[in-house]
Amino acid sequence: MLEQLSEPMVKAMFETLPMEITVIDADDEVAGWNQHETRLFTRPMTCMGMNFRQCHPERSLAKVEAIVNEMKAGTRDNARFWIDLPCGADGAKHKILIEFFALRDDHGQYLGCMECTRDIEQIRNLQGEQRLLDS
Repeated sequence: MLEQLSEPMVKAMFETLPMEITVIDADDEVAGWNQHETRLFTRPMTCMGMNFRQCHPERSLAKVEAIVNEMKAGTRDNARFWIDLPCGADGAKHKILIEFFALRDDHGQYLGCMECTRDIEQIRNLQGEQRLLDS
């Protein structure tokens, strides 16, 4: 059960996950994020506690608002899309997977939304198989 997890353990879990996570609460305010120093999509500390609309890129804001509104209404639990984004020193484009997940309590009440972003270029290029502990 989650009750056995200490606060330091939960923090370590969030920082260790192989993706960027941003969480907004039920009032649409940015509640937190992980991987602050290494994010693909940086978040200035001034975003903390702000309405997500104030710190989201204008070009995709209407779509994100629609997703969040559908999650609040209970008609959507997740959304997935991907983009090509220049990454690294050479600026080569990587496939970036972005997923939104509704956060709900045990009764289905909307608690907020979690945005997960991950560079999946290396995963897309996997070939054959690698077994546990093969190097």
